[in-house]
Amino acid sequence: MKRTNRPKLYIRIILFALSLILLIVLLCSILYYHTLSKTVEQQISKRALHVATTIANMPEIHEAFDTEDPSRIIQPLVEKIRVEIGAEYIVIGNKDGIRYSHPIPERIGKKMVGGDNVKALKEGKSYVSKATGSLGPSLRGKVPILDGNEIIGVVSVGFLIEDIENTVFNYGKPVIWIAITAFLLGTLGSIILARRIKNTMMGLEPEEIATLFKQRNAVIETVHEGIIVINEDGKILIINQAAYDILSLDKTKPVVGEQVFDIIPNSSLLDVLRTGEKQLDKQLEIRNKIIIANRIPVKYGDEVIGVVSSFRLKSDIDQLTEELSQVKRYTEALRAQTHEFNNLLYTISGLIQLGSLDEALTLIHEETESQRDFTQFLMRKIKDPWLGGILLGFYNRAKELKVTFHVDRESSLEEIPKHIGYSSLVSILGNLITNGFEELEKQKRKERYVRFFITDLGDDLIMEIEDSGTGVEPHMLSEIFKKGFSTKDGKNRGLGLAKVSELVEELNGSITIETGELGGALFIIAIPKEEPK
Repeated sequence: MKRTNRPKLYIRIILFALSLILLIVLLCSILYYHTLSKTVEQQISKRALHVATTIANMPEIHEAFDTEDPSRIIQPLVEKIRVEIGAEYIVIGNKDGIRYSHPIPERIGKKMVGGDNVKALKEGKSYVSKATGSLGPSLRGKVPILDGNEIIGVVSVGFLIEDIENTVFNYGKPVIWIAITAFLLGTLGSIILARRIKNTMMGLEPEEIATLFKQRNAVIETVHEGIIVINEDGKILIINQAAYDILSLDKTKPVVGEQVFDIIPNSSLLDVLRTGEKQLDKQLEIRNKIIIANRIPVKYGDEVIGVVSSFRLKSDIDQLTEELSQVKRYTEALRAQTHEFNNLLYTISGLIQLGSLDEALTLIHEETESQRDFTQFLMRKIKDPWLGGILLGFYNRAKELKVTFHVDRESSLEEIPKHIGYSSLVSILGNLITNGFEELEKQKRKERYVRFFITDLGDDLIMEIEDSGTGVEPHMLSEIFKKGFSTKDGKNRGLGLAKVSELVEELNGSITIETGELGGALFIIAIPKEEPK
């Protein structure tokens, strides 16, 4: 798995959450401060303009303008008002802009500064302006003083910008603490969230999860068993290609996200989802196919959050069972060979101990000649050592069962075609020859024969297996190759000939049954040596 130098996911989540929270807090704080500043400025502007209007309409102010020294009356009057309303200054000037009042008395009689009296003195308008006066930058309410329709002066009520900003800051102090508190709570929440996500993801990084997801898909698609996973709502989450094939589903129609009951109407997955109890090796019939299924509930704590089902066709399992059975039969044949030789050795040992040396030598000679003759025949005519070994095993097994196993001397085989395969051949031969042995075990007659013939002359591989039993009844010929049909008692019967028929059909061959010269059943199998295109 590729490692990177990127920070861990939960660190990235924390950093991203903190950045987002910080950005939101800053934007909200700036917006609040801007709104607060505008609001305070508007309120102070209205106050300045209102006070200036009130002063401009006072009779005392109008009367003072008619005196020789207007400032003597105006200065104390407006200073009292200034102190009461908290303004930085209230300046009253004549139509030439000469001051009649000022917070600093020494500046009375001097010209007003700022250059923003034109609209009031020339146009007679009332307004709010920002300008830099003798006391610094300020917000000013300007109102003309009218005597009838004549402009005789101007009132300027001012609040320093610095004082306004201080007021806004004082109002905004609680917001700073709120913003800090929100940031700290957001930090704590992001840490908790990041740790929760990390625990939910089992400490894995996204790259690791992606790799595991790809590996999981690869594993699911490589297994031969069908796999279906559903969630707590009964919807299909995962289905592999083998499941499509086994259930004969339409591969062009996506089923992920669909209700499992809509895809597999008689599925019992919902029972497992409801009960939480697993089902192992359960035989089911789904879409006219017999399958063996295992269902395991997926739990999170004590809660069932889904079900995993794996299944295979029963026929595939039967095939594996049959192949295992053939291996067992082959092993049994080897065991029989060992047993037969042990019996021979015991007999020879007994004859030697009794002093019957001639009889011992005769027995050794006869057994050696018989075994050597059969072995040399196999080596000469059956060039494939693997098949020769199997036939030798059946030869010794037949001797143990007191059955004569005769390999026709006309038999010959150069090699087994690659497309047939050893497992298919041993399954075919094992079932038919073993059936012959089992049939003769029921016979009480002394002469019990099983004949085997094989040849690869021509275009086909021809095999004949014949026994001296009672043969096959005519009414059974149409049923004998059906799965489950058997003339023998006991469980797990009726599989061998059905398997033989299936294998021969897969190899594009044919199988016929006749009554042989020995009086029993004669099975003739023909398999093309060339693999069909």
